[in-house]
Amino acid sequence: MIVRIATEGQYQLADEQLPRLRELDAEVVAAAQQADAELFERRFAELLEFVRGGALLDDAHLGPSDAILPPPDVSLAEATGELSVESLIPG
Repeated sequence: MIVRIATEGQYQLADEQLPRLRELDAEVVAAAQQADAELFERRFAELLEFVRGGALLDDAHLGPSDAILPPPDVSLAEATGELSVESLIPG
């Protein structure tokens, strides 16, 4: 799966990483649904760090992203408009 972090770049995650990615995604969405800004920031930071643990793709890579995450400095209020009811990560 290729995940883009807005303002940063694209990261390739291995299939074995997808269950944890989805767990982190669910935690971010739950924090947002609870309107807990502090928890949202912590969970979102954890999600970003996990994604950054993948292979950073070269800027020349032209393939599409499977998911696009908001920029690291996104607030809960800003992110709420980007979150679907279920997740940031499709599938």
